[in-house]
Amino acid sequence: MTENTATADLAAPPGDDAEDHGHSHLGLALILISAAQLMVVLDATVVNIALPHIQTTLNFSQQNLQWIVTGYTLAFGGLMLLGGRSGDLLGRRKMFIIGVLLFAFASGLGGLAQSETWLIAARVLQGVGAAIASPTALSLITTTFPAGPKRNRAIAVYGAMSGAGAAIGLILGGALTQIHSTNHDFGWRLTLLINVPIGLFVAFLAPRVLGESKPQKGIALDLPGALTATAGLASLVYGLTHAAGNAQESNWGKTSTWVWIGLGVVLIGAFLVTEGRTRQPLMPLHVIKHRSRGVSYLAMLIVGAAVSAFFFFISLFVQQVLGYSSIKAGLAFLPFTLGIGISAQVASTLISRIDPRYLATFGAGLATIGMITFTRLTVDSGYWGGLLPGILLTSLGMGFLFIPFTLTATHGVSKDESGIASAVLNTAQQMGGAVGLAALSTVSFGVFRSKIQPELLTTQGHPTQQAIAVASTHGYTIAFWVAAVMILSAGVITLLGLSIKHEELATDEPITTDEPIAVGA
Repeated sequence: MTENTATADLAAPPGDDAEDHGHSHLGLALILISAAQLMVVLDATVVNIALPHIQTTLNFSQQNLQWIVTGYTLAFGGLMLLGGRSGDLLGRRKMFIIGVLLFAFASGLGGLAQSETWLIAARVLQGVGAAIASPTALSLITTTFPAGPKRNRAIAVYGAMSGAGAAIGLILGGALTQIHSTNHDFGWRLTLLINVPIGLFVAFLAPRVLGESKPQKGIALDLPGALTATAGLASLVYGLTHAAGNAQESNWGKTSTWVWIGLGVVLIGAFLVTEGRTRQPLMPLHVIKHRSRGVSYLAMLIVGAAVSAFFFFISLFVQQVLGYSSIKAGLAFLPFTLGIGISAQVASTLISRIDPRYLATFGAGLATIGMITFTRLTVDSGYWGGLLPGILLTSLGMGFLFIPFTLTATHGVSKDESGIASAVLNTAQQMGGAVGLAALSTVSFGVFRSKIQPELLTTQGHPTQQAIAVASTHGYTIAFWVAAVMILSAGVITLLGLSIKHEELATDEPITTDEPIAVGA
């Protein structure tokens, strides 16, 4: 009998699967896991609205300001696979707690920052903690909740946190930053310091409500794989982030951009070769070779690319074109959090009766229409008629996308590999965000430059604010056309490639309906 069996038996009704999963107090367990996931996701955007205030307080140079966001993204995306696999090998609850505590510590460090270097280092450390906590959080759901309705509902909450986290980050960042006007620089510091009590609360309760997975003794961590994967992903994320450039020029033509991207591709290729040959791989290739999981990862990458660009461009539009304040800009995304919460719950209910590919395709259709509505934005667009319809349609679509992908991406793998399966899904979303933001920023800025060029010639290089707003909005609308095509393509890929049936999601049995992907098979 394990140390958790007695408490699980007291909490579980007859016939429940709690003993098999080794956990009690499933509701509280879900709150802790979701709180941790929400923290790490929203911190990718929570400081965005606060950047001007941070720049003033700490005297950031313009070129270094982006590293407040990029430093977090690089560490988070680059170390995700290592974080997920460490949970499989060393114990998921243990690594979850370590990740949450490291994240909380780094948040406190960042909130007290007195210099550029101090804050950027803290943000990188936050990313390290997030890379450990996030994949172990999802794997804890798959091992805590029995397959079927309970796990579907838990995944719905997790998916809503993952999807709405960016929007909540903007809302929270706007609200806390608004304090800046009355309390000097305390507002932006709160965007980081607020994680400390939440992280300590989660870490304190985790050993009391979450069971521990058995560490895999005699298995060493794949250090060559960890090194090449981490360096490759970090290099690729940096290259793609650097490529977007700014409103004046793109960096796609610069040698340094392609050196970083090329280095990332080479290292990731070396990682895949290494994983195919080592006896104890960081990422067993069979995890991604089955069609349903492979399609889920690919679709999540594409959707993550479009959603990241959505938050970025709408944030710019409401502040720079419509002139919203920090708090108003944040609140503009409130309907997104409500929409994805509703659709995630509906999707979790329907997934037991409808195959995931149909739900995801429906979600892709809603989100595509949502993106298309943004292509009609003008400098005179209002919130209720111009922005709200698209925000609601996109958010409703995201719920129907995230829930099927999260379930199919982690279904059918052994419990010993649930951490790495979760990490691959999270990595796909993060990498998609980096790729999408870089690509669509290049599109948007390119359109902006071509649109503003005649104005520069007629005004001796001093365009009016109205001309800048018009050119910017035109760039955003073209980027949204590309985002719409991306989400539509994800829907088509899902409809044609995701073959797992809804009946299979009610069990933990390995996938049997899928043929392995022919890559190396």
